[in-house]
Amino acid sequence: MWQHQLKEIKHGNSKTLARCISCIENEVPGYEELLQDLPTSSTPVIGITGPPGAGKSTLVDALIGKLVGEDKSVAVLCVDPSSPFNLGALLGDRIRMSEWYDNPKVFIRSLATRGSLGGLHPKIIEISDLLKAAPFDYVIIETVGVGQSEVEIAGLADATVVVVVPEAGDEVQTMKAGLMEIADIFVVNKADRPDADLFVKNLRLMLAPAFHSHVMPVPVIKTIAVQKKGIDELVRNINEIILHKKDDEKKYWLLAEKAYHLLQQKRMTGIDKATLKEHIKNAGAGFNLYRFIKKY
Repeated sequence: MWQHQLKEIKHGNSKTLARCISCIENEVPGYEELLQDLPTSSTPVIGITGPPGAGKSTLVDALIGKLVGEDKSVAVLCVDPSSPFNLGALLGDRIRMSEWYDNPKVFIRSLATRGSLGGLHPKIIEISDLLKAAPFDYVIIETVGVGQSEVEIAGLADATVVVVVPEAGDEVQTMKAGLMEIADIFVVNKADRPDADLFVKNLRLMLAPAFHSHVMPVPVIKTIAVQKKGIDELVRNINEIILHKKDDEKKYWLLAEKAYHLLQQKRMTGIDKATLKEHIKNAGAGFNLYRFIKKY
C-alpha cells in the first residue's frame, strides 16, 4: 500500500501527498513503514521564523512568487499556533497566500502546533521529509515564532531566515546568543518604515562579534515584502547558503538533532495530555506533580 502511495508522491500527485501527511499527523497504523521507505533527498529546506507581526507570511508569499517565476516548484509548511483546548489553529495568515493554492507548482499545507511548546508541529520532521520525497525544488517552513521555535527550525532547515521589523530594537537587544547563532540570514522587513537604516546598522554591529562562528558573515537584508522589494537579493543569499552548506559540519548536527527528537517522541509514545489531565483531575487536592511524574 505505502509503496504505491510513495510512487504517486514521487510523480507529483498532490492529493496523495496531502493524504499521506494526514496519515502521519494522525499516526495511522503502519505510517512508519512509509517513512522507512523514504528515499534520501537533497531538496533544500528554507526555514522562515521571527516574532509575530514581522510579516513572515507576506514574505513567504513574495518568495513563492519569485521562485515560481524562475520555474521552480515549492512546497510550503505553515505552522500556526493552536488552541490549548481543542488544538485547532488560531491564525488565518494563510489567506495571504491564497493565490497559490491552485498553482500546480505550489503545495501549501497549514499545520497547528498541537500544543508543541517549541512552536513547531510534533510531526514536522516526518512531514518535511515526506515533502522532500516529492519533486519540489524547495521546501519552505514558516514557524509561529514564539521563542524556542527559532532554535528548533535551525535543526530542520538548510537555510534559516530570521525576520524582524525596524521597531523590534528592544526585542533584538534581548535576543539570546543562540538565536543570533542560528540565523543564516536576517531580514529586516517593512524597511520603508522610519529608522530602518539605523536599525539595520545596529543589527549588523550586534552580529559582528558572531562572525567568528560563521564561515560567511550573516547577511542583513532589507525587504518590503508587500511590494516584493528585496526578494531577489534574499533568494540569491538563500541559494548561496544552501550551496555552501552542502558539505558543512552542521549537516551532521542537523541529522543528529532530528534523530534525537524522533527518539524522544518514541519514548513518549502512549503518554497523552488528555489522559494526564484526567489523572490529575481525579487526584484532587492532594495531587503532587513530582510523585506523579515519577510513575512514568
